[in-house]
Amino acid sequence: MEKTLVIIKPGTIQRGLIGEVIRRFEQKGLQLCGLKMVQLTDEILSEHYAHIAHKPFFGRIKAAMEACPVIVVCLKGLGAVQVVHNMAGVTNGREAAMGTIRGDYSMSMQWNIIHTSDSLESAETELLRFFKPEEIFDYKQSYIEYIYSTDEV
Repeated sequence: MEKTLVIIKPGTIQRGLIGEVIRRFEQKGLQLCGLKMVQLTDEILSEHYAHIAHKPFFGRIKAAMEACPVIVVCLKGLGAVQVVHNMAGVTNGREAAMGTIRGDYSMSMQWNIIHTSDSLESAETELLRFFKPEEIFDYKQSYIEYIYSTDEV
């Protein structure tokens, strides 16, 4: 089973939507394997957003991500990376489909509720960036047979 990263962003925390976002992932059947609140630093944001660090809007994104602590989450499930990324919706909340997390809660490109890993490779890298190995837990979900068929797990 795949593991993936979600960052619940400062705007989401300020708006009191933490539980709502996590609830949607749990209702889908994804397993929560790690959860913690952290204050992001310039160093970690420069590493995490290295692919856009040269863009003129990078300073604004960094400031928004440092506005208050974030919650980093590790989720596990079959195809978890793509499932979580699809549940988030497109980056711009105004363009995200209703029913997606961004489509239901965001009107912005910058204040777009969550970050999700976009590939298995980025999920592995990002999880190592935000979690120590001992902060990610593997445990048996007692109701797993009601989420997946026996030939899927």
